[in-house]
Amino acid sequence: MGNGTESSVDVAVVGCGPAGCAAALCTARDGLDTVVFDGGDASIERCAYVETYPGFPAGIDVPTLRALLRAHVETADARLVRERVADVTDSEGGFRIETAAGRTVASERVVAATPLDADYLRGLDDEVAMFSTHVRETGTHQRFDGTYADADGRTPIDGLSVAGGLAGRGDQVLLAAADGMRVGRRLVHEARREFGYWEAALPHKDWLRRIPDADDDWEEERDWDEWFDYHRLPDGEHGMDAERVERVRERELTLVAAARLDDAAIEARTKRGQRRLAAHLDDEALLATLDDDVIDVYARERGLGAIE
Repeated sequence: MGNGTESSVDVAVVGCGPAGCAAALCTARDGLDTVVFDGGDASIERCAYVETYPGFPAGIDVPTLRALLRAHVETADARLVRERVADVTDSEGGFRIETAAGRTVASERVVAATPLDADYLRGLDDEVAMFSTHVRETGTHQRFDGTYADADGRTPIDGLSVAGGLAGRGDQVLLAAADGMRVGRRLVHEARREFGYWEAALPHKDWLRRIPDADDDWEEERDWDEWFDYHRLPDGEHGMDAERVERVRERELTLVAAARLDDAAIEARTKRGQRRLAAHLDDEALLATLDDDVIDVYARERGLGAIE
């Protein structure tokens, strides 16, 4: 995706704050080719410190949170482009996104998640419908009208969704993330329908399942094909084409298999996750939480000598 060249993706997300990141995680993890544009004025930069995001009991500073969001997007195999989107226009089969640096990307779907700037959407529809006018002491200003989208982020423009603060649902960081996740899941369902999914087969829990051992009070499914037939096929005679059913079955059971982890896989992911998190933390803060004996053993094992 070099500057000046055009590539094609399934989903383009404009904005890498909590809402944009959450939407991208949904779509990328379900196999949709996703690009996230991160540039321009970010509303979260006006926050002094984040204290209401679960999992951070003492809060988290904005630069670290933003770095973690970007890293999460890339880990999910979405592509991160650190450029500001200048224009989104209609294109055959979707949209054409152009950045201020001259990069162009074609996308079937666009998620706008930039609370402070939606000017790149001008021209897609009547500006009176998309933007509202506000009169202040500093003059007259236009802002994107959050009511242009419905409660699920849909807009009158086919393929264009709005999430988070831009849709009027970003009063808290967690609310913005939840709204982005809701929009992302809807896009996943739309893409699944295009693939051939029927309503009963649409739901998918994007979480990793621990393979039970003898001490657990629950059991694995005895037969995953049987599970699919029971939980994903409509009751009675469905009348669907056998090839369609097998195509969806194969995809779903592949996802199920990839989401089952044994103890060794869980331990490996735990170590990797903690190291990825630690890489974003201050060195002095990390060292301050360790006992001197732990640091001393670490140094000796690596031939660094004793720590004075």
